[in-house]
Amino acid sequence: MQNQEIRTFGRRHGKKLSARKLWLMENILPAISPKNIKKAGNFILEIGFGNGEHVRDLATTNTESVIIGAEPFVNGVAALLSAICDEKTNEVLPEYKNIRIWPDDVRDLLRETDSKFSQIWVLHPDPWPKAKHEKRRLLSAEFLNTLAKHLSPRGQIIIGTDHWEYFDWICEQIKTTKLKYSTPDMETIHTRYQQKNKANTVAPKYIIIEK
Repeated sequence: MQNQEIRTFGRRHGKKLSARKLWLMENILPAISPKNIKKAGNFILEIGFGNGEHVRDLATTNTESVIIGAEPFVNGVAALLSAICDEKTNEVLPEYKNIRIWPDDVRDLLRETDSKFSQIWVLHPDPWPKAKHEKRRLLSAEFLNTLAKHLSPRGQIIIGTDHWEYFDWICEQIKTTKLKYSTPDMETIHTRYQQKNKANTVAPKYIIIEK
């Protein structure tokens, strides 16, 4: 019997969705699945996009790329759908036509796709700070190696966190791999979770990983 894969995220559902968001989940979400894209092309992936603020920014600044957002939290998926669709027609707005949404565990997507990504973003992943929960941290050496296999030539994994202990832990994980990394000073990428700053730190720290 296969061991069940450890879940690296928290709850899947929050407060009840509005009628409009339910309609978008049922009618728009299936049409913008990553399963409906061609293998060829330039792809950018964001893992755990929260409410999708950064996914939308990626879409408008990388108009020739397909932006894939992976998020298992239903309310976050619904929030992004609501933001990218016209309030009157419920059609996807032109500036967001290059967005695709995977509403589930990103590891399932990675097992299904042969696509390579020029960028893989992971912003403010859950640090699971309690020692007994450390095994649930997403950015283990094993997972980072998996992500690296899906990078295009000169592709990058960009990680941001405001939790210093998790930042150090990620760096130690990378050192056990053959991946190269740097910790540059970057302009703060603003998201809902960055604004919450539950760790009460000055600003997020960033890590860039390459093969």
